[in-house]
Amino acid sequence: MEPSLRFAVVCSSNMNRSMEAHARLKKKGFNVRSFGTGDKIKLPGPSLNQPNVYEFGTSYEEIHSDLARKDKTMYKQNGILHMLDRNRMIKERPERLQDCKEKFDVIITAEERVYDQVIDHFSNNGNKEDVMVHVINIDIQDNQEEATIGAFLFHELAQQIVLSNDLDNEMDELLQDIEIKCNRSILHSYAVYYSSSLVYSKLSLSM
Repeated sequence: MEPSLRFAVVCSSNMNRSMEAHARLKKKGFNVRSFGTGDKIKLPGPSLNQPNVYEFGTSYEEIHSDLARKDKTMYKQNGILHMLDRNRMIKERPERLQDCKEKFDVIITAEERVYDQVIDHFSNNGNKEDVMVHVINIDIQDNQEEATIGAFLFHELAQQIVLSNDLDNEMDELLQDIEIKCNRSILHSYAVYYSSSLVYSKLSLSM
């Protein structure tokens, strides 16, 4: 494995899909961080139109305590308290990619809307260095079962990436192989950052 290759795994709230992938990739020895891209952290509430909403920067511990106070039985039964227990073992709080200054070699997103937000962010925020980053999307539904499957898919993808001898030239073929194997559509952009602009090519692979 190439430990210096920097991965970011991203969903909307940095709660479920990205954290499940973060846990697996970290366990397997990857250099990985996880993020959300939403304006707020949103978790299911007592009804569809009553979500629990928190600011980014709120710790997993604080969210866990708040939900346990509101209805410990319900949030234990629906798995949210268990999810938060896992999350706070990995890091202190959810993070937004838009607030991160670190550079990554590969960013993997779990939803096309999140993928578009990542591209938009880097399009609007240039870098003083010339940096190439691969942004890849595999759609993962936001539930625990899919998050577990998604973590395995992200791991499979990351494994193939670190084994590549010429990632920039081999990426498209690599993704096509992964897409066939996993039976899921993949989006890919490769981006080069110049002072105040982003030049990128968007590839939508099809089955």
